Amino acid sequence: MIYLKLFYEFAKIGLFAVGGGLAAVPFLADLSEKTNWYTLAELADMIAVSESTPGPIGINMATFTGYKVAGLLGAAVSTLGLITPSVIIMVLIAKLLTNIQDNKTVNSVFYGLRPASVALISVAGISLAQLSLISIEAFEVSGSIADLFLWKPIILGICLFILSKKIKLPLIGSIIISAVIGIVFRFAE
Repeated sequence: MIYLKLFYEFAKIGLFAVGGGLAAVPFLADLSEKTNWYTLAELADMIAVSESTPGPIGINMATFTGYKVAGLLGAAVSTLGLITPSVIIMVLIAKLLTNIQDNKTVNSVFYGLRPASVALISVAGISLAQLSLISIEAFEVSGSIADLFLWKPIILGICLFILSKKIKLPLIGSIIISAVIGIVFRFAE
């Protein structure tokens, strides 16, 4: 039963997460709240790992979740669930597109999907910023506005942004520097 649920939940994400892995983040956050398969903090960790490993973000997150919930078979089922809608849709589109690629309605549909992708990716970015830079729990305990923000990651983000603009720091350099600083300064504590 758990395998069917994993397949179904990730198939829904694969069907509606137009725009790639980051567009899946709002759906994954919703899945976290609905199933308790992982916490939002674990989701943020999955995104960080997925961003720094080869392969699509959504696939990495589906595989991780499936493995956590139901072992190796769960990982395979979740991954298959995520990619199945895309494979089916791409095969259908490839078949149809060769016949209707100059159709104005089809072009309008694809043009209309672009803002949806931007919106989903923007929501993912805002969600990640909230998870990484804000601590509502600490603020509720202390009532101090200074405790609302997680200052170490904010300062790290600003420094990396400046470095990337000033010296053209490559993406992999940012990832490595962030990982080392996270370990050295014990960001998780």
